[in-house]
Parts: sequence; C-alpha cells; structure tokens
Amino acid sequence: MALPRALQGVRVLDFTWVRAGPWATRWLGTLGAEVIKVEWPENERGRQSGGNTTPRGHEQDFNTGGNFNDTNCNKLSITLNVRSPRGKDLIRRLVAASDAVIENFSSRVLRSWGLGYEELCKLRPDIVYVSMSGFGHTGRHHHYKTFGPVAQAISGLTFLSGLPGKPPAGWGWSYLDDTGGLYGAMGVLTGIYHRNVTGEGQHIDLSQMIAGITLNGPAILDHTVNHRPSRRAGFPPGNSTHWPGTPLLDNYRGPQAAPHNAYRTHPGGYNDWCVIACFSNEEWQRLVQLMGAPAWAASAEYADLDGRLGHQKEMDREIEAWTSTQDKYELTKRCQDAGVPAMPVQSSEDRVEHDPQLRHRDMYRALDHPELGLKRLQNAPFKLSATPAVNHRPGPLIGQHNRQVLEDILGLPHEDLVSGYDDGTFWPVGRPRYPYMDEMME
Repeated sequence: MALPRALQGVRVLDFTWVRAGPWATRWLGTLGAEVIKVEWPENERGRQSGGNTTPRGHEQDFNTGGNFNDTNCNKLSITLNVRSPRGKDLIRRLVAASDAVIENFSSRVLRSWGLGYEELCKLRPDIVYVSMSGFGHTGRHHHYKTFGPVAQAISGLTFLSGLPGKPPAGWGWSYLDDTGGLYGAMGVLTGIYHRNVTGEGQHIDLSQMIAGITLNGPAILDHTVNHRPSRRAGFPPGNSTHWPGTPLLDNYRGPQAAPHNAYRTHPGGYNDWCVIACFSNEEWQRLVQLMGAPAWAASAEYADLDGRLGHQKEMDREIEAWTSTQDKYELTKRCQDAGVPAMPVQSSEDRVEHDPQLRHRDMYRALDHPELGLKRLQNAPFKLSATPAVNHRPGPLIGQHNRQVLEDILGLPHEDLVSGYDDGTFWPVGRPRYPYMDEMME
C-alpha cells in the first residue's frame, strides 16, 4: 500500500515561469500537491530557452528543454489564453477550485488580468496567494522587473564576490533564483498551515531581492555593529586557508585551519582531487600518522597552527606527494576512519554515477518523459518517514493536461474543449498543434 504524501489533496494554481517560481512549485509537487501550471506558448521563456540542455538527438522545441523539464517535473500543464474573455472565465473557475495561487511576475501583471489578491478573495475567500516579484508588491520600486543575477547585484551579493581592488565578480549560477524558489515554497506551506488553523487565507508577498539580503552573512553585521562599509579586504581563500604570498587576513573562515586544501589524487585526471582539512593539532597529528609519520612532518615548523600557516606551500606540496598515489574515494575513507575531515571533489558524473551515499538516498530518480525517454532528475534532498517526498511525474508537455484539468476538474463539456482550440482559447490560432492535442479532441 502506497504511503500518502504530505500535501496530498492540496491544489496549487501555478502562474510561474522561468526559474525562481517554477522551482518553488516543483518542490510542492514533490511533496504531493497537485500543481496545475498555466502556460501560453508565446510567453513561457523557460520552454523557449532549452539551448544546450536539450538532450542530444532531440530537436529543440517547447517539450524538449532539459532545464525546463527538470524545473517543472511533478506538475500538470494547461494552455490558456487568460487575456481572452473565455480564458479569463476558466481561470477564475480554477482559482475557486484551488487552495493556493502562486506567481512570479512583476507586481502589476495579475492585477492587469483582473486577478489581484482582492479579486482572488472574491472567488475563494480563503485563498493563499504567494507573489514572488523582484521587489515585492509595495514600495517605490514594486513595479521593477528583475531576475536572479540582477537581484543578486542589488542585494549586495555581487559586490562581495571578487578580488580586492577589482570589479565585482558576480556569481556563476543564478543562486538567488533557486533560493527565492525555496522561500516561495515555504510561503505556500506557511499559508496553507495558517489557513488550516484559522480558516483564513492571506497574501504572502515575497521579494526576491530582499531574500538575497539574508545571504550576505556577516557583511550586514559589519555595518550595523562596526559601522564599516562592505569590503573585499582580502583574497578569497578558496580551497586553502589563504593564498600563498598574500597577507594572512581574518576572512570569513579565518586563519583557523591548516592544512586546508584540495589535493591531487590518483590517477591525476581533471577531477581527481580530495579536500583535507585539519582544524586542530590533534587532527593534524592523526593525518601525520595516516601518512606514515614522515620525517618532514616532525619538523618544529609544523607543530602548531601558526607554523603550518606560515609554511603552507611547502606543507601542501608534501601532502600532495602522498595523496597523489591514492584514489580519492579510498583516501576519503582512510581519513574519515582516522578522524580527519576529508571529502572527494565530485563532478556531475561522480554525483550521479558513482556516489554511494546519494544512490542510497535515491537522490537521482529516473522518470520516463514522453519525448525524452527515461532520464534521471534530482529528487528531494530530504526524507519524510511517514509521507515520502519523491518525483512522481516528468515535466509536462505543453498543454498536455488540458482535457484532464478542464473536463475532470471544471466539468467543461468536451465540445467546449474542441471549440476552445478553434477560437484561440487553448492554443494560438494558426500555430501548428502537437499530435497529442488533436488526440485529446477526438
């Protein structure tokens, strides 16, 4: 007998697009919510930017983008022209049949559709409405548009990344989109819990930019407590505690660990590395014994942290001469068994194909996509003992569930579904339809 899922019976009407919003509803679907993604082919940029994420051997179209299908698994998809009178009427009926509405447009969009929070409440008084705009729905900048890297810049994160005296480096990935998505999912969960306790819905107004403020770490405290401006005072320590030849500064990690670096391992390929860190003299001595107590490690200059920091370059060279003879996974096990913090550096291939812990925790679960075939996607990074959280549905084909949602949930007569394709309510007039759409109308 299958176990129930935590959000089973919760219906979420999903107006999100691109990354931050769909990332929120992806996890709600993993937890068991019925997520209905409302789309229109001219508008969903996520479907139009498959790029190099489209698997080899597949032509890029609305249904083949790898990033889109990862970001939108566990959902149903309907296509609906919400600017048409008929489409707007159906959306209002779907709102009345849903527990939550979530969107990540700028603050004016849903209001321009006649679907602001006040109107949603008329359709369902206890609706939970989560908006995920860049600046929130209030304040002088509420109408500004943004996306992850832009929000990272204004929130302060971009400035803190880079070398002193150089331009801000920015971030390699749009982490604030993913972080904002997690905040969005938390907003829906909070709203549903509050409604279950009080019977009342609410508008949860999330600002992506302000969510980034919480990721600035001690930089905010440095201003509020020490009255110092934001600064990049030293070279980012990277793998080692500090860059050899640079001043030893009290950066975010502080001069508290040596050795602390990524070391070459056998057979010396591009990804054959293991990170080893010793945060105490005791851990250092354990590593020395593990290395076979070599004569160089007995030198007085390595006896304490200050000495090891002062001779970091020479010490790292000797350690790497030892690590380069061993496989990174075997080396990790030997270090961990001896009480020395160590972990292998892992590529995507390592994580998906070789990591036994991730395999044990079912982190990459295969789903059978109707266009792309059997593909592994990242599963929930947490485990619920009584209500499993798992990917259970591949990313939807665009408009794949029009009949299921409109006929089964709203009770739309089949002939109305057919006429909706003819008049542009469910698909743009003149745009070629996918074969499954014609099958849906037969």
